[in-house]
Formats: sequence, structure tokens, C-alpha cells
Amino acid sequence: MKTAVVIGASGLIGKSLVKKLLEDNRYNSVKVFVRRTINISNLKLEEHIVDFDKITGWKSKITGDELYSAMGTTIKKAGSKEAQYKIDVTYQYEFAKAAAENEIKSYFLVSSSGANVNSKLYYMKIKGELEEKVKLLPFNKIRIFRPSLLVGERDEKRFGEKAAERLLKIVVSLFPFLKNQRPIEGEKVARAMIASVNEDNTERIKIFEPLEIFQLAEKV
Repeated sequence: MKTAVVIGASGLIGKSLVKKLLEDNRYNSVKVFVRRTINISNLKLEEHIVDFDKITGWKSKITGDELYSAMGTTIKKAGSKEAQYKIDVTYQYEFAKAAAENEIKSYFLVSSSGANVNSKLYYMKIKGELEEKVKLLPFNKIRIFRPSLLVGERDEKRFGEKAAERLLKIVVSLFPFLKNQRPIEGEKVARAMIASVNEDNTERIKIFEPLEIFQLAEKV
């Protein structure tokens, strides 16, 4: 029996991850580290309400077998590039670093299609920066997921994403070779992440691009 650790548990992918991990008989404990309660009652759930700016005070609690990192925000929601960087890079990296120090062996990260540390697009640049930083951590297994536009029910409305979703659906129907960039449900990404745990793959680091995520999700 294993213990899974999740950050970003209140987000689109995180909520699906927690639900699926709680239903999975291979796990006897699911730890979530959140800023506010996710309002789930389950004997397997261990919820920690924390201040991510003060990780030194509680990092000893970051123990288990697998870490799932699904944090993410937008500049609009965060309020500034600096605030977005803190959530999308600093918090996730510091948490992953603490997990590695506490001997968690496997790490699963939600990144983004197009992530590249050299990108001129800020969002893609910081996603790429986080990828490069966590690759250097001593996990036995690192799996990075680069989904295309995420769709599903969110707590907040993102009108720009809705417009992009409608546009992408039209474009993909006209140009089928772009099917790997079609929008993907957060639930499918969560499914793919859990499916990757049991893949017979000895690579220490594996990156899943959009089409591979769709294919992996179908295995569950």
C-alpha cells in the first residue's frame, strides 16, 4: 500500500487526481497540502492547511511514495508576473525539493504544451524553467505532462480559455493533423498521470506531449 502526496488539489486536475487516488486500492493514504480545505471527508485523506511561504515549518510532513504536482495559475488571477512565478515555479520547486530530501521516490508534474525555458512567452518560459529545475532533483522517476488547453469545470470562470477552446475545436475539425492540440479534460490528464505509475518504462525522466497524454488516459 502506498501514500500519495498532492499539491494543487483544489485545481482542475488536482481535484480529479485526489478523487481517483482515494478510490484506488493501491493507496492507503492520500496527503494534500492546501491553503484552504477541499471539503472532502474520507478516511484515507490527510489534509494539511499550510502557508507555502513558510515551508520550513512543515516540510517534515511531506512524506510518502509519490508526489503529484498540479499547481497553476494565471497572471490575471495571481495579480502580477511575480505572484504567478511564485505559484507556478517557487512553491512547486521548493515542495519537490523537500519531497526529494524526505525520500519520496516518484514525481509527477503537470506542465504545459509548449513549455520551454527559452520561450519568449512568459507562461511557457516559467513552465519550462520549472521543468529544468525539477529534473535535477534526485527522484528515481520523474514524469512530466504537457497537456494542451485544459477544459472542465473550474471554481472560477476563465473566459479567455473558453474562447480559445471554441476556436481550437473549429480549427482541429478543419485541420485534423492538429488533433494533438485539441483541448483535453482535466480528468483525462489525471487519469494519464496515474496510468504512468504502472507503465513498464525504465527511463528516469519521461515527458508526455499532448497526444501521448490522450493515449495514456485511454489505458485506464
